[in-house]
Amino acid sequence: MIETTTEFRFRGRVFTDQDIAALNRLICSRPEMSRYGLSLLACEALGWRQENGRLRDMVCRSAMLALHRAGKIVLPPPRRMIANHALRHREAEPVAIDPSPIEATLKDLGPIEKRQVRRTPDERLVNGLLKAHHYLGYTRPVGEHLKYLFVARNRPVACAAWSSAPRHLGPRDRFIGWSKDARRRNIRFLAYNTRFLVLPWVRVPHLASHLLGQMARQVSWDWEALYSHPIFYLESFITPSRHAGTCYRAANWHFLGLTTGRGKNDQTMKPNRPKKEVLGLPLTRRFRELLGGIG
Repeated sequence: MIETTTEFRFRGRVFTDQDIAALNRLICSRPEMSRYGLSLLACEALGWRQENGRLRDMVCRSAMLALHRAGKIVLPPPRRMIANHALRHREAEPVAIDPSPIEATLKDLGPIEKRQVRRTPDERLVNGLLKAHHYLGYTRPVGEHLKYLFVARNRPVACAAWSSAPRHLGPRDRFIGWSKDARRRNIRFLAYNTRFLVLPWVRVPHLASHLLGQMARQVSWDWEALYSHPIFYLESFITPSRHAGTCYRAANWHFLGLTTGRGKNDQTMKPNRPKKEVLGLPLTRRFRELLGGIG
């Protein structure tokens, strides 16, 4: 058995010496068990469950692999190489849609259908639109996330993606006023707008801020339906040299400050990318109370 003397952190969770020793005992007591089976038992032993009660076995497997690679535990050899079909879909596929211009006032555009497409056939359409037409492209999200498609005149006009919020964000954390403990407990109640795209041939004044308002009224309900907990606060970043963020401001989002320009995995403490504006939108007046912040 490997002796451990320091904590190990994975995706915000700290594995203490006691946790690692317990995992080693579990592995030694079940030499016949596969890595998958061990991850299910580890989830049960550590009480690692989602809000809806399901075991976090995918995250647990990743954590155990990271511990194995760090020399903290010794996993059994993999029994077979299983094709990871998710990798085939990690890159969004191109989509063919009508690119003829849509020019109208918001009123004359007509009814806009909003679809939450996560885990539906239209999700691949949103992925393809983001890949083809958003300046950042498409990146497959990790963790909880939603996607929206907006359709008018029987054609897609816009789409958006939301994901779990970054764990550390200085301007946001100061605005909420929560402690590290409160942030760790309640970060799941925040959603981050990772992508928002009005298709380039759609020219409808005020459409973007109108759609942001629609999503703000709906996202918490959709998140709770999928992940069994609501959302109390929304956030996003904009690059000032590229966008003014006018649609967010028109939809009552607030400027909170600038990022450090270092990125979430930075180890140098030196800026290595452009600073971005941090924008936020509370979904309830009680957001600080609900998130454990200081009013």
